[in-house]
Formats: sequence, C-alpha cells, structure tokens
Amino acid sequence: MLLKFYFTGLCFISTFCLSCAQPAKNKETKEITHNMDNKTIPAGLKTDTAYFGEGCFWCTEAFFQRLNGVYEVNSGYGGGHVPNPTYEQVCDKNTGHVELAQIIYDPKVVSFDELLEVFWKTHDPTTLNQQGADVGPQYRSVIFYTNEEQRQKAEAYKLALDKSGAFNKPIVTAIEPFKNFYPAENYHQNYYNNNGDAPYCRFVIRPKLEKFEKVFKNKLKPGVE
Repeated sequence: MLLKFYFTGLCFISTFCLSCAQPAKNKETKEITHNMDNKTIPAGLKTDTAYFGEGCFWCTEAFFQRLNGVYEVNSGYGGGHVPNPTYEQVCDKNTGHVELAQIIYDPKVVSFDELLEVFWKTHDPTTLNQQGADVGPQYRSVIFYTNEEQRQKAEAYKLALDKSGAFNKPIVTAIEPFKNFYPAENYHQNYYNNNGDAPYCRFVIRPKLEKFEKVFKNKLKPGVE
C-alpha cells in the first residue's frame, strides 16, 4: 500500500497542459558541455553507467542529479536508427529514439538496485509511450542495460513490482540492450537548474522534486533539501 500511495502521489501530479515538447526559446547547435552541477569525477574512480528513459529527460535529469553517488547526468537520445539526431527530428517520431538520461555513478555509493528504485518511483511505467501531457514513442518507459547483471536486476525488479500489485495495470517498461546514446543540445542539459522559473519546471518538475526529496531524503547529496 505504501508503494501504491507513493506512486500515485508522485507520478500523476503533472496534470497541467504543459509538455516537454514545447519549443525552447534559444536553440543552439549540438555543442555539448557537462551539467554545471555535476561533480568532477576523481581520477582513478571506477564508475558505472545507467541509461533510463522515463518520459521527458528534463525530469529524469533533475531526479538523478540529486542522488548521492551520482557524478554526472546527461540528457540525450538513444535506441534509434538515425545517427546524431536533433531534438526536432526525435519529436517527429521517425528516428526510433527515446529521450534518455545517461547516469554516471559510483557503485560503491549508490547501487544499480537503488537507481532502479528511483526509476520506477519517479514515473508511471504502465502508460505506453506517454508520461502525462508528453505523448509519443520518444517518451516510452525503457531501461537500456549495458551488461548481463543490469539486465537480470532490471527484469527481476520489474517482475517483483508486477507481482506486488504496486500498480493497478501491468508495467510496460521495456528492458533492452544498450544500442547508442547521443547527447542532446546544450539547452536541454541541466535544464531544471538553469530554468527553474519556466512554467514546465514550476508546475511539473518542481512538485515532483519536492516529493522525491522527501521520499529519498537519506539518499540525497549533501546540501540538497
């Protein structure tokens, strides 16, 4: 019951008619820089990488940036057949790509299992190709695994969630082998931190973040409230 209450409170709060697909004011070329709030990865640190699609990557990025042990989160496109796609091409729904977050983390601080918990608790994995007002195949729920251990853990977690009755409908999250990842344009990177007063950030992302920070308060980076 706790899981079901939490998912309902967090995943369905974005009832406003706002969409991640609204055009950005300032379009830039695809020159990519790392998110300004990411830590510098210490030399010699052995990191791992996860690739999650859970709707608009602006939301996904904001969640995982705040987790202790996560060093870098990059928004991008993956799983499709068009090399180095633009945002406009992906929005046309013909590239096969999904909006992805590339999450580089220290597995000694935060495990892949913990990342999976955040993944399934921060979106609705029962809606096919849709998260709130964001509709289209680029918003599908997906985990791209990079090794056999990630595949096994993702499939076991998904099966356990389905059996637990945490959701009223079957989980449609796809679990697929990693294929490719192309970083999104600069204006998509670090989006919430740079555009916190934008309508989508205020009415969609911020309420979700407030709930996220309460539920995962023991897993947040120092200074995140």
